[in-house]
Order: sequence, then structure tokens, then C-alpha cells
Amino acid sequence: MEINNQYLESVKKQFLYYKTLGEKAMEQLKPQQLFTALNEDTNSIATIVKHLSGNMLSRWTDFLTTDGEKEWRNRDAEFENDLQSKEEVLALWNKAWECLFTALNGLQPEQLSQIIYIRNEGHSVIEAINRQLAHYSYHVGQIVFYAKQLKKSDWESLSIPKNRSNSYNADKFSQEKSIKNFTDEELKRLK
Repeated sequence: MEINNQYLESVKKQFLYYKTLGEKAMEQLKPQQLFTALNEDTNSIATIVKHLSGNMLSRWTDFLTTDGEKEWRNRDAEFENDLQSKEEVLALWNKAWECLFTALNGLQPEQLSQIIYIRNEGHSVIEAINRQLAHYSYHVGQIVFYAKQLKKSDWESLSIPKNRSNSYNADKFSQEKSIKNFTDEELKRLK
């Protein structure tokens, strides 16, 4: 059972990491930049957020008891941007992540092998979680990449800045080995 507890804690950290990464990227933008699309075939960051929100609310609402593709979800409409402000974008973002973390926090280790369904296809809870983690990291990567393109030279790196790997590694290896735990701030964000 211990490994199941470790898995749940690990995925919570990973989801929180990608949530934070997306937020840090969006924070760097002017509100109107959230709605910028390069052409008809690309999605603005606001549209990506709307899609992520639709997916998260569908997948994580009644996670263990109903199909992850809810009847009320209109996936095609997620790609039609009707959001008008940065506040609306962030409200949708936060509502979706709250739904996800509520579901994750309610999971018990022994439920990880339970079968749930997404579009009538059975997945173990672990498989479903991994599927969503991969999906969300993909879209958060799009948000970060797009934000970086919009900011150009004003971009503040969210990882190790270019040409700074050696100094970053020197700093890390000068410290004692440790296991990364949740900070108090991170724990608050998970609830």
C-alpha cells in the first residue's frame, strides 16, 4: 500500500508543477495576449485553457462513478473562444484545477487498480491519471511555448535559463542530497 501512497503524492506534485508552470507563463502576458492566435488553425492560450477546463471538469467530476466523457461536455465548443477577459480565463483555469485536486485528494490508495471508463473504454485509475497528466503537460507546454513567443526577449525563463546550466548544477551539487517535499504554500494550493 505504501507504493500507492507514494504514487498519489507524486502525481499531485506533478499536476501542481504543471498548473504552476502554466500560471507563471500566463502571468508574464498582457491580458490581450491571452487571446492572440497566429492564424485560423492555431488556438490562443485562452482557447487552450478553455479546452483544458472542459477536459478536466469532464474527467474529474464523479471520477470513480461516471464515464470521464460527460454527456454535458461539448468538446467542439471548447475551441470556439468566447472568453472576454483574463479574469474569465483564470477563473475557468482555477475551477478546473480545483475539480482535479478535489478528486485526487479523495482517492484512497486501494482505489488505484479500480476500473473507470473514458468514452466506454476501461482504464485503471492509475492509467486514467497518467493519461490526464500526459494530456495536461502537453497543453501546458503549448501555453509556455506560445507565451515565450509572445514575450520575445522579455521572457523570464521558467526553467534553467539558456547558458546557465553549469552554474545551476554547481549550486545544486553544492547542497546536501534531499527529497523534495511539498512546501506549506504548495499544500494550500492542493486543497
